[in-house]
Amino acid sequence: MQIQMKDGLPIVSLNVSYEGKTICLENVLFDTGCAATVFDTDLMASIDLHIDFINGTAKRMYGIGGTSEACYEQLIPNLIIDGLHFETFRMQLGSIQEPYGFEGILGIDYMQRTGLKVDFEKMNIRYR
Repeated sequence: MQIQMKDGLPIVSLNVSYEGKTICLENVLFDTGCAATVFDTDLMASIDLHIDFINGTAKRMYGIGGTSEACYEQLIPNLIIDGLHFETFRMQLGSIQEPYGFEGILGIDYMQRTGLKVDFEKMNIRYR
């Protein structure tokens, strides 16, 4: 996975697959300061991944400056992110594309779970 710097922020591209459908996200913030991975609700709907209002949990996502957005955290079964299959993956769905300009935020939860190795000299990321 390559890192591109856009406006001083590390941006990555990745595919997300669910139930046999895939979406390519090209503007995902690589954020070591974000505890949870978040994807835009409308974009995930295009692969039939929707908010689960019954089993999900409402959360507040806080950005720089203290602004916040509502999102839903839920356990997603059989999710594939960047070619890696997860039997279950806890992530958040929220409206982030319009207010923040990102299709998703790759959080520290994903980085730790996959054992990512970041090389800022080569501007790439590899898995264990």
